Amino acid sequence: MKLVFCGTPQFAVPTLQALIAAGHEIALVISQPDRPVGRSQQLTPPPVKQTALMAGLEVTQPEKIKNNTDFRARLELIEPAAIVVVAYGRIIPPWMLSLPRLGCINLHASLLPKYRGAAPIQWAVAMGETVTGNTTMLLEEGLDTGPILLQQEIPIAPGQMAAELFDVLAKAGAPLVVKTLGGLDDRTITPKQQDYSRATLAPILTRDDGRMDFEKYTAREIWNRWRGFHPWPGAHTSLDGKKLIVHRMQVAAKDGPAEPGIVELLNGTIVVACAQGTWIEVTELQLEGKKRMTAAEFLRGAALKSGARLG
Repeated sequence: MKLVFCGTPQFAVPTLQALIAAGHEIALVISQPDRPVGRSQQLTPPPVKQTALMAGLEVTQPEKIKNNTDFRARLELIEPAAIVVVAYGRIIPPWMLSLPRLGCINLHASLLPKYRGAAPIQWAVAMGETVTGNTTMLLEEGLDTGPILLQQEIPIAPGQMAAELFDVLAKAGAPLVVKTLGGLDDRTITPKQQDYSRATLAPILTRDDGRMDFEKYTAREIWNRWRGFHPWPGAHTSLDGKKLIVHRMQVAAKDGPAEPGIVELLNGTIVVACAQGTWIEVTELQLEGKKRMTAAEFLRGAALKSGARLG
């Protein structure tokens, strides 16, 4: 089958590799432009571009696609049977949605209609879900609102971080896309409309999502949010007016009401009161202007006492 593939980050790489291995003709790979990376700000090609070039595929990286007449003419000349979109990072315009005979097929890392949006993996973990998954769908103009094609459930292990789940979902989703294309081509898959009443959103993360709100959230909720939002925006609060990044934490084996944000030092550990009489233990932290250290190291060099307040 002649395909056009749209994708940018590492998450999309397993699907591109699976399509190549399945014998599909990838007539063109579309990826976002090279971006500066790291402290050196060296211009670096995205993972999908690197993979495509290694496979000898043609790559294009348009800055804009909505009203790009040259880009549109190029795709129309290809006449792909389907356009596969995986974490491309751009809204697909109407002209592109209607171009291929099988439509634009998207791999979305949630069990739609739950967690529509830019950060479904992070929000599923942050909300304490024990099961997530992948959905293949037909793209339409709405945000992740198109008809569902296939779905697969993936368990979220206790304590699993969102960063770990990315790789699991990416690898599991690749054969799902291949199966979806086959099912559409031989008409064994019937698109199913989403139940809009069950829809939830997974918006793009902001720095404020990492703020530890001890009054609003229980210890387990704060821990889940850290699992979902690490490494960015992570988990942060403040101590004596300075930013305090919490790199590692766990739900403390302690309960009892206290003013949210109040610190207690218990046998060389740092525990903080949260909502509903729950407590979180901070095990690795970094105060603004200082290096990252364990709680024990921090207590040896900081004048932190029980009764101090975070946030």
